[in-house]
Amino acid sequence: MALKIAILDDYADVARLYAEWPQDDDVTVFHRTMTDQGELAATLAPFDVLCVMRERTPLGAELIKALPHLKLIVTTGARNLSIDVAAAQERGIVVCGTESRGTTTAEFVMALMLALTRRIVPEANSAAAGCWQMGMGRDLAGLTLGIAGYGRIGRKVAALARPFGVEVLAWSRSLTPEQASAEGVRHAADLDVLLRGSDIVSINLVLSEATRGLFGAREIGLMRSDALLLNTSRGPIVQVGPLLNALRDERLGGAALDVHDIEPLPDGDPILDRDLIDSGRLLVTPHLGYVSEQTFRMFHRQTVEAIEAWKAGRPIRVIGGGRQATPST
Repeated sequence: MALKIAILDDYADVARLYAEWPQDDDVTVFHRTMTDQGELAATLAPFDVLCVMRERTPLGAELIKALPHLKLIVTTGARNLSIDVAAAQERGIVVCGTESRGTTTAEFVMALMLALTRRIVPEANSAAAGCWQMGMGRDLAGLTLGIAGYGRIGRKVAALARPFGVEVLAWSRSLTPEQASAEGVRHAADLDVLLRGSDIVSINLVLSEATRGLFGAREIGLMRSDALLLNTSRGPIVQVGPLLNALRDERLGGAALDVHDIEPLPDGDPILDRDLIDSGRLLVTPHLGYVSEQTFRMFHRQTVEAIEAWKAGRPIRVIGGGRQATPST
């Protein structure tokens, strides 16, 4: 019997382009994000398989319970905290994932860093409008980059930043001074030390109860008045209100936000402050950190491989325990 497969949140319409989906199954692609739980339950009720792009559509317990035919969930990436894996397991639904490429996000952090320090967006907009140079940028060489969250991606950011002449200051709850020294970075004893000592702060933390709202008015107030804050991790880690106030009052040099509390951004979201954006003090991007052709080709191909392996009873990359296998890249 043919499976009914739903591919969710294919914003760029590339899922069918980047992988050969099973010809004997019924595949439906959704490009628009659905947020209403009733709409989601009604729309997804007929499907046997859900293919999820990261956390774009959360699959909570109530939604999972409302999908009577669901047998398999495939998420891009090796983990997805927006899926209630326990609720799926209770119903015998398999949840599996793909590999991911940490270089994609790390490269994007560097792009944001260069865009802010050299004022690329406002100066390009000025030239396009028939004007010319509006302000003065800064070199990266000689600046201190503070990396909050020195895990897989944080380490890649450090490796990319060093050739620019940037000194790296790293903080993580699990990072020891000895580890930092062995990796050629300075160790920050706590987050406050990192915030006070950095010209640029890159947030590379996992969203959890410990990190939700971690960057608030007090923490932003510790940063230098010309410092820059970059968030490519998860929106709720930064409290938007205090950040916008600091930018408006010129108590912070600039910020680049690639991730947001609600995605896609709703109309009228406070973060879309035209004065701050036009001045170059705020750079807002639509969660591009992990979005690249190479990454999405791998995501979609390995998603198809996971479906085919599950159908054939072969090992798959199960999330939450179970059989493991590494799909080809």
